[in-house]
Amino acid sequence: MPGWLGSMHSVRGQLIKRYFITGLLIWVPLVITGWVLSTIISTLDQSLRLLPETIHPLALFGFSIPGAGAVLTLLMIFLTGLLAANFIGQKLVGWWDKLLSRIPVVNSVYKSVKQVSDTLFAPNGNAFRKTLLVQYPRHGSWTIAFMTGQPGGDLINHLTGNYVSVYVPTTPNPTSGFFLMMPASEVVELDMTVDEALKYIISMGVVAPPSRPRVIPKT
Repeated sequence: MPGWLGSMHSVRGQLIKRYFITGLLIWVPLVITGWVLSTIISTLDQSLRLLPETIHPLALFGFSIPGAGAVLTLLMIFLTGLLAANFIGQKLVGWWDKLLSRIPVVNSVYKSVKQVSDTLFAPNGNAFRKTLLVQYPRHGSWTIAFMTGQPGGDLINHLTGNYVSVYVPTTPNPTSGFFLMMPASEVVELDMTVDEALKYIISMGVVAPPSRPRVIPKT
C-alpha cells in the first residue's frame, strides 16, 4: 500500500473518531438531562392519584398531560406555605406536630426529618452555605466539604477547642458521604458557591469552577 494511501486512511479514521466524539458530547448531556427531567416529572405526576379519576386530564380531555401532576405538586406546596404563614395555619401546623409526636414510631422519624429539613431550608440557616477545603481521608490529601454547623450536646464536653461539623460528599453521587467534626483551624473556607462545588464533585473534577483572584486582607 502506498504511503499516501495509508495516510488517507489514517486521516479518515481520525475524522470519524472526531465526529463520533463530537456527537457524543452533544447527545450525552441531552439524553441524561431528558432522563432526569422525565424521572422527576413522572414522580411528581403521582400526585394526581390524590384527585378523583373523573377530573384527571385523561377523563376530561381524552389524553394524558405529562407534567400535570408536577404542576399540582408545586401548587400544593405553595398553598401549604401560604396557609402556614398566617396565624390559623400556624395553629394547624402546631396541632399536626403534636398529633404526630404522640405516635411512637412515627414520632422519631418525623422529628428527625423535620429537624433536618428546618436546618437545610431555613432562610437564616448556615447548613450547606459554606464550601470548605479539608484534608481527607489522610493528611496531605485534600477534598471539598460543606459546613453543616457546629457540634452540640455532650460532644462539646469531649472536644477541646473550636470544632465545626462538615459533610464530605462522595463522587459522582454527592447524596452519600461522611460526617466529620474537624478543628476549625484545619478547614479552609473557599470562595466557591455550593452549586459550583457540586458540579465539580459530580463531574469528578472535570468541570472546574471559574478562577477568582485571591483577595488579600489589608493589614
